[in-house]
Amino acid sequence: MATDRTRNEPDSAHIEVHIPCGAATLEGTLVIPLEASGIVVFAHGSGSSRHSPRNQFVARVIRESGNGALLFDLLTADEEIEDNLTRRLRFDIELLAKRLVEVTRWLVAQPAARDLGIGYFGSSTGGGAALVAAAEIGRRIDAVVSRGGRPDLAGDALARVQSPTLLIVGGYDDVVIRLNEEALAELHCEKELKILPGATHLFEEPGTLDAVAHLAVDWFRRHFQSHSGSEE
Repeated sequence: MATDRTRNEPDSAHIEVHIPCGAATLEGTLVIPLEASGIVVFAHGSGSSRHSPRNQFVARVIRESGNGALLFDLLTADEEIEDNLTRRLRFDIELLAKRLVEVTRWLVAQPAARDLGIGYFGSSTGGGAALVAAAEIGRRIDAVVSRGGRPDLAGDALARVQSPTLLIVGGYDDVVIRLNEEALAELHCEKELKILPGATHLFEEPGTLDAVAHLAVDWFRRHFQSHSGSEE
């Protein structure tokens, strides 16, 4: 596995990982700083990948805060080609959530991650997949953050989510605000909705993505727990 140290982050190595997931093998990059209390697993959105510049930015801020990050592709290279043509797989929440669950179980089996907190950061359709996965795994997931997400796509799973959940939406993203408000009402866990003024769906306006990243850092820092002795 290749490693690469990043100069401005806590002492850590970037490890390229290959995660078995049923018949598929998913590619990812895992970083765990030495004193990390948790790892954030990213579930990217529609038509995106682990190379999403927005998720890369948020992951860097999380790493700089001292916690770990796992960015991985929810789809294989062949599936991405199919999805670019059909746009079908990006909305297959059942498939995306199942893979997120399997990736999480792989992660917590790694010696370096076994005792650390686990959080999800989902964007767009990945927000829905993250909530479905959190509902299935239960309390082992310490926190969920959704950026411009579609939590409504989690459907009946919303009522079963136990993980503290933060929904972040841009103030100009009217339709997604409504969908997040409706999903918030279905959640029975600790929950919060943050609407960032002046931001559109992709948070491309100056300072808005930075605000998202720091809201996420604070949420994960508040909720990460030690899982020493966990059976997961």
